[in-house]
Amino acid sequence: MIHVVHHPDYVADAPGAPQSNPLRGNPAPARSTYQWNKNGLIRDLLRAEGDRIAWHRPDPMPLAALEAVHDPDYVAEVLEARVPPAKTRRIGFPITPAVARRAAIVPGGTWLAAHLALKHGFAANTAGGSHHALHDTGAGYCVFNDLAIAAVRLIEEATVATVLIVDCDVHQGDGTASLLAGRIDIATYSIHADKNFPARKARSTLDVPLADGTGDDAYCATLERTLAPLLDAVKPDLVLYQAGVDPFAGDRLGRLSLTLDGLIRRDRLIARLMTSRGIPVASTVGGGYGNDALAIAQRHVAAILTLGAAMTGAP
Repeated sequence: MIHVVHHPDYVADAPGAPQSNPLRGNPAPARSTYQWNKNGLIRDLLRAEGDRIAWHRPDPMPLAALEAVHDPDYVAEVLEARVPPAKTRRIGFPITPAVARRAAIVPGGTWLAAHLALKHGFAANTAGGSHHALHDTGAGYCVFNDLAIAAVRLIEEATVATVLIVDCDVHQGDGTASLLAGRIDIATYSIHADKNFPARKARSTLDVPLADGTGDDAYCATLERTLAPLLDAVKPDLVLYQAGVDPFAGDRLGRLSLTLDGLIRRDRLIARLMTSRGIPVASTVGGGYGNDALAIAQRHVAAILTLGAAMTGAP
């Protein structure tokens, strides 16, 4: 059985979009690369797996936990849906009341997935991975940095002593690296396309920049060669895994060339590295962009099912 965290508010209406199927959320506004119905499609595909999935519903992240990572003034701007235009442009969409509710719940989902992973070995949040959000602003379709918020709360509540955030999104986890810089109890790893967004990179505990067009074999070899020694050095009690599927060759915002099989190989490799060391993993969705929202959702679901099967023995 694979433990999955989901909340109905993950499927927020797209700001400015016409009303569509309420079960699937609204499509992205014109010219937007963010697929607002992605999380609903992920939910629907996982529901089709029947009893393989154990569902869990998160609570919103407490205000104190949000403010432990983000500037309290920025937190208030988001929760009150009054984010100024300059920050709205950096985020990439307006913060409506529905988007604000979603922003508060997603970090709670990542935190809950972490607790479930500690109990069962693996759990997945059907949203999250918002690795570009910074201290006093969001950026790159990220409002609050659920990875950093969950990691800090887990440490402060003494659930774990050490967390490693492993970010395999095609874009560098600059917000995560910036928010957690200097901590000895939370380490950050990012393997990403060197020439992709953001133009100005932050410094993770370990950054692994890749050349445009890197394919399956080179990617997986580099991932194992660089991540395995870091795992042995950090010895984390838990890994938060940003399982973005935008390294896929056909991704609209990616610059790498992984095939669908390459994405599965990546996630099986992550599972092998963790299970061989007894490290539980909580995964988040991360990036995946293009016009075909269903195909993107299928790639995200494949990541969840691959990790769940490899780490828990689920069928």
